Amino acid sequence: MLVHGVAWDSPASPVLRLRAPGESTDIALAQGSTLGLRVLPGLWCLGHTKVHGPRDRTHVDCGNGSPAERGTQCGACFARDDSRLMHDFHRGGSVPAGLRAYLMQPHWLYVATFANGTTKVGTASAPRKWNRLAEQGAVHASYVAQADDGRTVRVLEDLVTSELGLVQQVRSAAKVASLVQPRAAVELAAINRSHAAKVRRPLGGLAMTGFGVVDEEWDRPGLANDLCSVGSSPDVRHAYPVEFDGGGHGLRVRSLSGAIALATLPDAAGGEVDGSFIVDLGSLKGRRVEPGHHVTELPALQDALF
Repeated sequence: MLVHGVAWDSPASPVLRLRAPGESTDIALAQGSTLGLRVLPGLWCLGHTKVHGPRDRTHVDCGNGSPAERGTQCGACFARDDSRLMHDFHRGGSVPAGLRAYLMQPHWLYVATFANGTTKVGTASAPRKWNRLAEQGAVHASYVAQADDGRTVRVLEDLVTSELGLVQQVRSAAKVASLVQPRAAVELAAINRSHAAKVRRPLGGLAMTGFGVVDEEWDRPGLANDLCSVGSSPDVRHAYPVEFDGGGHGLRVRSLSGAIALATLPDAAGGEVDGSFIVDLGSLKGRRVEPGHHVTELPALQDALF
């Protein structure tokens, strides 16, 4: 089956989503759940999305089962994907009717902070106001504006970037590295609130209609708490030492933020490898896998990690 990534449909039930032609399977990623996979070689196209309206979209599998060429898509699926067009809509780009209906619904502007203090500005449609930040793996986040539509909110997003320097993207590798040794929770909360306040001030003075400034904090899922903070007792963490490019992998989830897990590793004897590991499950996207009872094949020199 082909991994389509980690989905947060609700705070209590994140899953690893797998698809095969005519079939879809979700593997629960709740606290204490065990994930075992054998990863097959290669990186494959995930297909494309057709957007029909605010809450209606269709996923179309790659007809040729092609290798991925652009991210997790082949060239043909990338060209057919409606979602790629949304980022230029506010600059006058043309979009299909279904995507236009999606973009013309209310949207939210948010400021999100990650475990090393890096902070970004981003947008979310009204139905995905909470889910978008859960999937991003934010440690702290604040909503700073509500816009009438997706065009207005993206204009605001670009203004925040140009005037205040907040980036619009944080790389997955940086999120993973930051969670090995996250900054203190109180410090990250203060960083986020400070950036959010700086964004609200100029937004409040804009001679522009179609939005309102808001002051609301995002509610982080409880499953992410252990990963996003360091407790009073020592929490020895290591980056997961194996790539998801082949072989067997097994882990037991302790905490999950976005697509990144804090996990222990079961061993072949039924015990556990010493230490906790930061595992980027997002790097499984586009991989073909065989679920089952598998353990992580650690490098021979694993002692160098500790």
